[in-house]
Amino acid sequence: MMDNKKNLSSLILIAVFSLFFLVIVGRFLYIETAATIEGVDLSEYAEDIRTSSYEIDAARGKIYDKNGMVLAYDRPTYRLYAVVDPSYSKNLPEPQHVDDIDKTASGLAPLLGMEESEIADKLRSAQENDRFQVEFGTNSSSLTQEEMEEIKDLELNGISFKEESKRYYPNGVFASHLIGFARTQEGSISGVTGIEKQMEEYLQEEKGKISYERDKYGTKLLNPNEIMTEPEDGSDVYLTIDQKIQTFLEDAMSQVDEQYSPEKIMAAVMDPETGEVLAMSNRPSYNPNDIGDVDNWYNDLISYPFEPGSTMKIFTWAGAMEEGVYNGNELFESGTYKVTESSPSIGDHNNGRGWDDISYDEGFRRSSNVASSKLAYEVLGPTKLREYLSDFNLDQKTGIDLPNETTGKFVYERPIEQITTSFGQGSTFTPIQLMTGATAIANDGEMMRPYMLSKITSSDTGDVIEEGQPEKIGEPVSASTAEQMRELMGTVITSEDGTGQSFKLDDYSLAGKTGTAQISKPGEGYLTGRNNYVFSFLGMAPAEDPELLMYVAVQQPDLEVTELGSEPVSYIVRTVMENSLHYLNIQPDKDAEESLEPVAIPDVSGKSVQEAEDTLQASFPHVEVIGDGNTVEAVLPSSGEQVVENQRVFIVTDQPKMPDLTGYSLRDVQRLAKHFNLKMEIMGSGYVETQSIAAGSEIKDDGYLVVELAVPEQP
Repeated sequence: MMDNKKNLSSLILIAVFSLFFLVIVGRFLYIETAATIEGVDLSEYAEDIRTSSYEIDAARGKIYDKNGMVLAYDRPTYRLYAVVDPSYSKNLPEPQHVDDIDKTASGLAPLLGMEESEIADKLRSAQENDRFQVEFGTNSSSLTQEEMEEIKDLELNGISFKEESKRYYPNGVFASHLIGFARTQEGSISGVTGIEKQMEEYLQEEKGKISYERDKYGTKLLNPNEIMTEPEDGSDVYLTIDQKIQTFLEDAMSQVDEQYSPEKIMAAVMDPETGEVLAMSNRPSYNPNDIGDVDNWYNDLISYPFEPGSTMKIFTWAGAMEEGVYNGNELFESGTYKVTESSPSIGDHNNGRGWDDISYDEGFRRSSNVASSKLAYEVLGPTKLREYLSDFNLDQKTGIDLPNETTGKFVYERPIEQITTSFGQGSTFTPIQLMTGATAIANDGEMMRPYMLSKITSSDTGDVIEEGQPEKIGEPVSASTAEQMRELMGTVITSEDGTGQSFKLDDYSLAGKTGTAQISKPGEGYLTGRNNYVFSFLGMAPAEDPELLMYVAVQQPDLEVTELGSEPVSYIVRTVMENSLHYLNIQPDKDAEESLEPVAIPDVSGKSVQEAEDTLQASFPHVEVIGDGNTVEAVLPSSGEQVVENQRVFIVTDQPKMPDLTGYSLRDVQRLAKHFNLKMEIMGSGYVETQSIAAGSEIKDDGYLVVELAVPEQP
């Protein structure tokens, strides 16, 4: 009986095991035949397991100035990581993982700015948790090549690096609000502010990708099914700004910022004939390579509407001239003005004392608020004035190709608001709006849209993809009105009763208008105190045919008791305008009595140095020989070029030596530097006082010349 029970139990067990065996074998056969399990294609799964994929880096497009000076580009940085898995070193002659934690921590700590214990704890924790590798946060990322090589020299086992790209701005704070900055996130660089944001679709790169099948040791298979997508670098963006003019502006603003500690400085330079922005900067500024505590992210030239003060009078006077109702010789009583008996009294800036009966021309020169009020309300009329202000585009955005442009607000309902708007109080405008309107005055009535984009080119071929073009956006006044207005603005600088005498340039005529704007405090009226103003200037030079248009505003500078608010503004204007016009080789137009008829440089090729000197001295009193050679290599200016008789002419010999540049004009130095391919740095304004390359020294191609300029003392 017992044997039967045992046999039955054995049969049951055999049957159960047989059933399990059949199920398992059947499952294997099904999987092998169908090659799927729970909807997963096993062949694809195996292929995925065997496949390695890597991104192929691409470069974001570079940003250049108009002459090809690089302003932003990708620079390689390195991220350190430590391999802690001992299996990574299996069957290898040398350890490829961190095999000595204490030695590794001791070596890395001073170079990563971390405590040894902190590094050691991270390494041990990673090993205990069976991690393959570990990083050390921000301390081990964005390492420079020098830092990476210094760590490599320690020859620490298991320490490796991954190369990454980081956006780099070689000039630091240079035009930082304009250029903006880009940030690296999850391995990709994208623009956050400025041109980096505005031109994102062109600058953005597209990374490539490569994938192939490998064995468990990472070795590529004989038939790896390799697939590669080529990377595409971003396009290069060329701006209209000129690095040299921008440098003039940055240096002048930095000096004023250091000396006067103002709340804000806003300044820009434009070509009024085209609308190209040649320079633009703000203070406070920031270094896009090291984003820390930034006081102001916004580009105030386009994003900060404020009550501009008397620079607005340019448009009020121009409107009256264009309408045919302006008589500059007509007299009015200065001092105070009331548009109605119940309205507040408008006073001139000398505490309402005025200057008795003066003409409207003199009222402009003296910046009389009473003159502006009467002109706006009685002569031109508030309705017509409002139309002209619209014609000057002061009620809309300029459309400049920069992000975050805003526009001001017209406060123009009541009579008192209409007359205060005429002299820049109540209504608000941005500096770029004022400059856009002023292009019509500088450009014989034609108003130009400001723009930043010179061109976009392919980073691979250099082909032009898109190009910025001048765009006329209106003609608010005629050429004759614009000329009349420039002449009147010129008297602000040259007349004894003008408010702009401190803005005079050495070699060029200047037309412009000063501004002293009150600063409103919402709900509390205006700030008081002699420093609590925005001091500004809007001008153009040379006055007769302007090549440059400039706006400068300095808010709440720390003035000494004896200093005027115009002093920090005029320093910036004089320095930048004078240097920039010389740099652009604009012919000086001051001292009309010295104006001479242009004469062509004669051809002296093939002559000896002495013969060339004798020939040139017959027409030009200032001929200088560069070097000790006997053969004429070049004449500057070149043969056939039309120049005035007092022009300095250089004979470059076959053995050139650096001359004594003392007393040279900036234009003369730049002509020499260009010929010898010298890199230049210019400090100050006026004429050369010191030079970095000693007189008599050999002139080396691609050398570096620093000259310091100074205005000669007057007898």
